[in-house]
Amino acid sequence: MRLARAASATRMPLMLAAAMWVLATAPAQAASSGADLSLAWGIPFVGLLASIALMPLLAGHVWHHHYGKIAAGWGVLLVLPLAIVFGPGRAAEEVWHIVLQEYIPFIALLLALYVTGGGVLLKGSLVGTPLTNVALLALGTVIASVMGTTGASMLLIRPVLRANAFRRRKTHTFVFFIFLVSNIGGSLTPLGDPPLYLGFLKGVSFFWTTTHLFAEFLFCAVLLLAIYYVLDSIAWSKEKAHAPALGEREPLRIEGTVNLGLIGGVVAMVLIQGAWQPGEVTLFGQHIGAERLVGVAVFLAITYASVRLTAPALREANGFAWGAIIEVAKLFAAIFVTMAPVLTILRAGMAGAAAPLVALTTDAAGQPVPWVFFWMTGVLSSFLDNAPTYLVFFNLAGGDPGHLMTQGAATLAAISCGAVFMGANSYIGNAPNFMVKAIVEEYGERMPSFFGYCAWAVVFLVPLFILVTLIFFL
Repeated sequence: MRLARAASATRMPLMLAAAMWVLATAPAQAASSGADLSLAWGIPFVGLLASIALMPLLAGHVWHHHYGKIAAGWGVLLVLPLAIVFGPGRAAEEVWHIVLQEYIPFIALLLALYVTGGGVLLKGSLVGTPLTNVALLALGTVIASVMGTTGASMLLIRPVLRANAFRRRKTHTFVFFIFLVSNIGGSLTPLGDPPLYLGFLKGVSFFWTTTHLFAEFLFCAVLLLAIYYVLDSIAWSKEKAHAPALGEREPLRIEGTVNLGLIGGVVAMVLIQGAWQPGEVTLFGQHIGAERLVGVAVFLAITYASVRLTAPALREANGFAWGAIIEVAKLFAAIFVTMAPVLTILRAGMAGAAAPLVALTTDAAGQPVPWVFFWMTGVLSSFLDNAPTYLVFFNLAGGDPGHLMTQGAATLAAISCGAVFMGANSYIGNAPNFMVKAIVEEYGERMPSFFGYCAWAVVFLVPLFILVTLIFFL
């Protein structure tokens, strides 16, 4: 281990020097458009993904104690070359843009939903039989479009954990929870998942996704729930002898109901941000919509209110801890910074380094190809943040909501399904995925590694998405 650490310490300066040299060879013009950015600017992002995927397997102790520093190191590997090539002022401007415009609103919303969801306790006799588990997953899938995939995940993951505490074979339950509650369930309204909310802000009507994605949502949800029921029934048949007695049962009841009202406040604030846009303010040289700042303030106020109004004993009974949100905050800060050049290159379209990929989205007549939009949006959403990825392909499809909701409905549906559904393909495809993983591990339960989880997605989700393609997008 000492030799490995020494070798790692020796390689770090070499990696930094190499990355700075490679990135410095990129043309120092038009950084904002992405037209002159080379793919080398994506090296820190790829390195961060590799660290998240491999280090827990190869150097678990080092990763769990220093993941924040490692993630920050990859951020530095991008920012330093950025400062060298474009100047310190430009580098600072880009970082401030990411932090103020994207990261802080993102983490404030997650924090509010994490804390309020952790303050709702479902008490009573809840035994993780196959029918009970299917009912919990189905409930989460339905409410995810009302309170968001993050809100639904934070509300229900702890009851699912407690219901299945006695089970020995339960990893599949948490994986399918991420598939359904943390992703596919959020496809019916702009409240469900951030990509659809961005579409709403761009002019897509509120109930367009409800009517145009319902068939795809129902197909995926019913099929995954059926597959899960079969898997869980097989596992249950091998261990039901160890289940708690089902005779005398305590009625189910909810404690911490004030937090349900606070979750409603979060949802209301998200809607207000879409309808109320009073203008911009300047902060650290960035022009930020006043509604975003108000939203951050409200989310922090709701977080504080939840902490103050919820009895500590209730949170303790719920197994609430701060570790999961801290891990998400650290890792996603680095993810947001390092993925910025990749998204900028994609936004450049045919003028950028990703032109060969962009060219695949249209046929010989210049018409959009829905199934290509579905897979390209989806595959990139599996590893990039699915919200800006949605926006990239929304703009590549023309960016006119009036046209996309009518003549281009198949293309917009493909983009929307790709961003929401395939966010389930990896832990970093959607923020709730990583939060659920962290909470489950805080409870002392095992979760698949990064590649292990991706293998689950390949086995169960990829065939499902091929069927979705054949049925809805060809």
